[in-house]
Amino acid sequence: MMVSTRLWLGGVVSLTRDTTLADRLLQQVRACCQAACALLICTDGWAAYPNSIKRAFRDKVKETAGRGRACLRVWSPLCLATVIKRTEKKRVVEVTRKMTLGGLDQAIRLLHASHGGTVLNTAFIERLNGTMRERLAALTRKCRHAARRLEALSSGMYLIGCTYNLCWPHHELSKATQMGFACTPAMASGLTNHIWSVGELFTYKLAPAPWVEPKRRGRPRTRPWPEPKMPKRPRGRPRKTPLSTFTV
Repeated sequence: MMVSTRLWLGGVVSLTRDTTLADRLLQQVRACCQAACALLICTDGWAAYPNSIKRAFRDKVKETAGRGRACLRVWSPLCLATVIKRTEKKRVVEVTRKMTLGGLDQAIRLLHASHGGTVLNTAFIERLNGTMRERLAALTRKCRHAARRLEALSSGMYLIGCTYNLCWPHHELSKATQMGFACTPAMASGLTNHIWSVGELFTYKLAPAPWVEPKRRGRPRTRPWPEPKMPKRPRGRPRKTPLSTFTV
């Protein structure tokens, strides 16, 4: 699997670009991946990406028998490539590619298996970012449609992302060299077998999460519960009423 694919994984909105934002993004990517699968991730030169990726794609491994803590080990088939572009006068003049984690041979094999080009690049995710900026005015730089709340911006990104994945055929995927028919990113990923309409997307019903009974603390109750119509039994001693209140 190559993360820089055409499938939109979900928008993470934040006021600052920091390690917390990278961790939230990579946790979404981890939720879409199979356990301990061969994975190729291509990123730019942001320094927060490598450590966030290693934190997201690791599991507990018990290396010694008996008592003791389990160690956190990064997935062995994980490959992390960094692509840095140097521009001059708004034109790319140099591209530096290096492997931050994993071997180059394995990364090239995963790249060919994902049909993501012939060299390590971030072109697909950059084009996807451009599509999101084109279709959502609040993401455009120097625009008059600035979003006042993060909730509205996040909802708009999810709406554009869902319609991008399910409702709009992708030009590159629909070519004869790829799928050969009108195809959406969700169809290419095996998530659905047809192009969804916007009405079908809005009226689709999700099944509720399975009910998990919460744990009850303390000992289990042995006495039966009192009937709801019966008055509650007063607790403690009865109140002392002065004799002057009684009349003969």
